[in-house]
Order: sequence, then structure tokens, then C-alpha cells
Amino acid sequence: MTPQDASIATTLDLPSYLLGAIMLLLVMILHGFVLLQITKRYEVKSFLYLAEKKYSEVTLYFYISIFCLFLTHIAEIILWGVSLYVLKLVPTLGQSILFSGSTYTAMGFMEDILPDGWKMLAVIIAFSGMFAFAWTASAMISMTKNFRQAYTKRHMEKLNISSDMIDRFK
Repeated sequence: MTPQDASIATTLDLPSYLLGAIMLLLVMILHGFVLLQITKRYEVKSFLYLAEKKYSEVTLYFYISIFCLFLTHIAEIILWGVSLYVLKLVPTLGQSILFSGSTYTAMGFMEDILPDGWKMLAVIIAFSGMFAFAWTASAMISMTKNFRQAYTKRHMEKLNISSDMIDRFK
């Protein structure tokens, strides 16, 4: 590669597109796998708890599942940060994780510290966060159905509504 070719690659941020595409794919595969595991387990457990009229357990399991979704996002931020550090794009691991978190969440509280030729990577990290948050939000919306059903049935019990009426509520 000639110096002029290197300059064009740097100017167009070509290396960041390649790494960004690979990492985006890995992060989305990881996110999808973990998200499906969490939601699948929640759906089954909450269905069984509802059938057994264990409404408080549904609530507890809902919040545990939400916390697991939060940890998934933290793991993805760390994955981005480690990749930036391993490729020596950011001088320290702490800085790279903080930069990844700032970018992934689209908070942007940290200045762009990536070297020339890698600037577009920040945009790709932000896209991965937006995709992941949207996917998580849709999963949380579907999880809310059983949570609300358990909450309402527990409230109906507190109001001393008959079991027959509670059982009819879906």
C-alpha cells in the first residue's frame, strides 16, 4: 500500500468500517442470544407462577430479568471497550470502556479520543447501542404483559375479590 493509499484509507475511515461491521455483528448476535435466553426463561417462569397464583414471584422474576438485561448492555460496552484497547486505539482499558459506554449509550459525555482513520467507529458503536436498546425495549414490553397480570391479580386479592373473578382476568 502506498502512502497515498494509506491516506485515502485513513481519510475515509475504512479500517473503522471493517472493525465496526465485525463488532456490530458480534454484539448483535450476543445481544440476541442473551435476550432470548432471558425472555424465554421469564415467559415460562411467569406463566408457571401465574398458574400457581404466585403473583409476587412473577414480580420478583420480572425485576431480576430486567437487571439481567441491564448486565447484558454493560457486557456489550465492556466488549467494545476491550476491543478498542486490544487494538491500541485507546491508551488505557478504563478510558476505552468509558468511551465505549459514552458512545454506546449515545450520551456523548466524553470527547472523541479515537485516532484518525478510526473516527467512524464511534458512530458504529452508537448504532449498536441504539439497536440493542430498541431490541431490549421491545422484549421488556412483551414481558410486561405477565407482570401487569400478576400485579393486577395480586391487587384484586388485596381487595378481597373472589377467586373465580380473579381467575377470569387475563
